Amino acid sequence: MSELRSKVIQLYKHLQFLGREYPGPNGPQKFRQQVRDAFMKNKDVQDPNKIKALLAQGRYVAKEVEALYSLKKYRSMKQRYSQE
Repeated sequence: MSELRSKVIQLYKHLQFLGREYPGPNGPQKFRQQVRDAFMKNKDVQDPNKIKALLAQGRYVAKEVEALYSLKKYRSMKQRYSQE
């Protein structure tokens, strides 16, 4: 059980770190609050299978946010070096 707990804490910290650059007005604060709310909503889950499913969902969200950042960086680089 402590193995799952450490994975949950690690995912939480990773998502909070990713929230630093979230775009939009109040983006970082809003994203971090949503992450916190999602984790607090599921804090009483005890079933290991349910916890693993929630971890998988959290990892998916992290990958999507990372993809969003990559796309944003790609677009800014393309705009910066385009011939137009």
